[in-house]
Amino acid sequence: MKNNLINKSTILVTGGAGFVGSWVVEKLLPYDPAEIIILDNLLRGSLENMDHFRNDPRVTFVNGDIRDQDLVDELMSRCHYCFHLAALRITRCAENPPEAFEVMAKATFNILEAAKKYNIRKIIYSSTASVYGLAQHFPTPESDNPYDNKTFYGAAKVFGEQMLRSYSDMYGLRYVALRYFNIYGPRMDREGKYTEVMIKWLDCIRDKKAPLIFGDGSDSMDFVHVGDVASANVLALLSDAGDETFNIGCSRETSLKELLQMMLAVNNSNLVPEHRPANKVNPVSRRLADISKAQQLLGFSPEIRLEDGLRDLSSWYFNKQTSIV
Repeated sequence: MKNNLINKSTILVTGGAGFVGSWVVEKLLPYDPAEIIILDNLLRGSLENMDHFRNDPRVTFVNGDIRDQDLVDELMSRCHYCFHLAALRITRCAENPPEAFEVMAKATFNILEAAKKYNIRKIIYSSTASVYGLAQHFPTPESDNPYDNKTFYGAAKVFGEQMLRSYSDMYGLRYVALRYFNIYGPRMDREGKYTEVMIKWLDCIRDKKAPLIFGDGSDSMDFVHVGDVASANVLALLSDAGDETFNIGCSRETSLKELLQMMLAVNNSNLVPEHRPANKVNPVSRRLADISKAQQLLGFSPEIRLEDGLRDLSSWYFNKQTSIV
């Protein structure tokens, strides 16, 4: 196992109680770090997400906010590496731009300042395919410009990427930024802008109600399982790559209509969908990642097929519903 970087090191994971963050922590533990410090305010994360490792003596959970500059400074002073995953939802950023600026931009700046101050060896930054808006090319390479992004969330993520580039140039701060496409899987948010449809459809399957498709179902996404995303984070840390940005997806385009057919099939459901008029124009009607750069420089290759991932998601969700009842 290539563990020369992680072994016996101390790692800060912001948002480590969240959907992706908790999976990253799980993927790091087999490399035997000295300590993983999770900083999370539990706004999106949960104690339940950490059930698999909460009792691991190498994991320290800090219930705190990345906007707390003194806390971030103190934690970073103890660390060798940082995975910066903490963020607001895209919808919350739109609802409250001042809060979004504090969390997405200012707090990220403070993390970079602390990284510079304490000579953090590498930062792995969670970015997003939202930076592209409706991309210029399909599959979309990292070289596509971000000028068609219209979201505050995407703008803040671009700002984070650009701050990292400038700190790399000015201070030699090593980093890798990962642009996630449409992440799904166990522990996923129920309120994600693009993936909440999965949860709604699973509810329909559970309740034996016709699932709804708004529009003709031709809008497409590039779905990537959270386990593959977490693996990409670890590969980014272990790699020699620095001052680089990578798409993390599957390079498989799936329409909403196809997605529903797959979800019904893996759950042995014969429900018939109902089509409703599109409630609004979707400015991003298509996503498809070019992941050749990540394959070449990180050794990243998604391993979980969408059908298997949907089965995994369904099992988790229905077991969760049973435990609640």
